[in-house]
Amino acid sequence: MRLFKIAAYIVIAALTVSCASRQVLIPEDLTAAELIQRAQEASDRNRYNVSFQYYEAVLERFPFNTDYILAAEYEIALIHYKRRNYNSSRAGFNALLERYNTPDEALLPPQYKILAHIVLDRIDEVESRRR
Repeated sequence: MRLFKIAAYIVIAALTVSCASRQVLIPEDLTAAELIQRAQEASDRNRYNVSFQYYEAVLERFPFNTDYILAAEYEIALIHYKRRNYNSSRAGFNALLERYNTPDEALLPPQYKILAHIVLDRIDEVESRRR
């Protein structure tokens, strides 16, 4: 079930990227930190489709670096939140939180778990006001 949720989240992220208005040429030699920096810069300029592409590159190129994967997954879910796409945001944050439901949780950076819960609470508040 957990792998299904993660796979579903990656598909959502991939679909979001594929719908981008223009494809960004991402140099192959960029480090994960450089990809995340460029993604953040694009996000800061509200260029979310470009940001998604850089985060997707992190997921594809560094699949075994848990710190960078968590950072990219968190930021993708946060961009969905900023775009008011709450269903995708919630799915992304829940998939991220599933990574913490393991015996190795203590080895994972705690900030993404904490921040994911904060944003999920905000989504709940927004959705409760809509009702």
